[in-house]
Parts: sequence; C-alpha cells; structure tokens
Amino acid sequence: MYVIALAIVGALALVSGDLSAMLRLTLVLEMDERLAVTWHSVVILGLVGAMWAWALWQGLRGPLAGPPVEVDRDTARLRIALYVAAASWLVYPLVTSWSWWMSLLDSAVMLAVVWLYHPVLTRGLKHADHMRSFGVVAYGSIAVSEVLDWVGLPVGDLLLLVGGLAALIWTVLLLRAQRNDSRWQTSTVMYGIASLVLMFISSLLDRLLETVGNVPGTATTIAGAVTLIWLTRSAHDLVNPRLEPTAPPSPPPLAAQP
Repeated sequence: MYVIALAIVGALALVSGDLSAMLRLTLVLEMDERLAVTWHSVVILGLVGAMWAWALWQGLRGPLAGPPVEVDRDTARLRIALYVAAASWLVYPLVTSWSWWMSLLDSAVMLAVVWLYHPVLTRGLKHADHMRSFGVVAYGSIAVSEVLDWVGLPVGDLLLLVGGLAALIWTVLLLRAQRNDSRWQTSTVMYGIASLVLMFISSLLDRLLETVGNVPGTATTIAGAVTLIWLTRSAHDLVNPRLEPTAPPSPPPLAAQP
C-alpha cells in the first residue's frame, strides 16, 4: 500500500507541481516554498520512499521461513530490545522538535541493546567484555552530554569525541561478531556495514543531493532506514540455529616401523 501511495503522489507531484504530499510521505516534512518540483526531486524522494518501504517490509515479514530454534532467555530479551530500538527509528521522523528526554530515552534503549548482546555473544566472542565497555561508554556519554546541555553546563568536545569513537569501535566489533556467528546472515552484516558508512557520509550526501534535487535531509533519512533494517534483521536472525565449529579430523596414526 505504501508503494502504491508513493507512486500516486509522485505522479501527482509532476503533474500538479506540488511536492507537499510526497514530502509528508517520505521525509515527514511540510512543503517549503523554496522547493521547486523537478524530476530530480521526485526521483530522489521516490528513492527515499522506496527505501522506507523496503525497511518496513524487512521488519514486518519476520524471520525467514524455516524451522526456528528455541531461543534461551538471554536471546529472547535481546530480540525484544532490538525490536524496540528498531521501532524507535520509525518514530524519529515524526518528531518535529527533538528534546533532551528523547535523547535520554534513545540512549537507554541502546544501552539495553549493548548490555543484552553481552551474554548472547560471550560464548563465541573472545573480547565480549571489551565490546560491552565500549558500548556503555558510547551511549552513556550521549546521555551525559544531553543532561549537561539541559542543565546549562558546557558539553566538552572531549566527551563527544570519546563517545563517538567508542560508538564506532562498538559497532565495528559487533559487526565482526555477527560475521563470525552462523546465526546472522551475510546480508544482515552488510546492512550493518552500510548503516555505519552512511552515518559518516550522510551530511556530505545531504548537501550533494540537496544541490541536485533541492530536497534536504534525504541521505540522513536513508541512513535511518538502513539502520532500521539492520536492527530488525539482527533480531530476526537470532532464531536461526547456531552451528558450532567442528574440530578438524585427527591425522591417521603412523604405521609401525618394521
């Protein structure tokens, strides 16, 4: 239904010269008088809408068909936390004014994800404790910076730098752990890598796409959709069976010397 609505409003935008409906459907923005309707802007918004449609489908379809394994309590809790984190990415575009308490809530959700990943990965990850520490520092620093800003105290650049670096290291370690764990599919890991890359280059892409299509914030929105896919697929894949590595066959005994 979303794809059909996207196609209809795209055609109407080209015919009527009004982007308002398409902006609301893809970027959840009100029409800006400075935005001119061109085929570039319609195509770019169409790509954003297609990405959101794909993200919604990836989330709503559930795990792939096949006999799921019975998960333990730690894995079940992690799945719930991942689904909650993914759902929050659907709420962000609807928020017109971002406030400090929303950042705290987002940090709390991601801290729960960080903490709940630990027991699930401990059995197969050598440095699981270090990974959890980086995650706590990353999202804890975001929470601290928001509180400092709310009470009117300066937020040091060092705090933001440490938090950003810790978030990068945690994400890289998590992607490496997923790649080495048979439960997560290769495509899920690739979505995670794409999400990480887009988060770094989204500002540059936003300026580039705004120059081409005169529409702001498109790359950032696409990055959010890719992150949503990674979170939901990470939760879906946890019902896949985990294949334990098999020991290499022992060499045949040497023949007795005469």
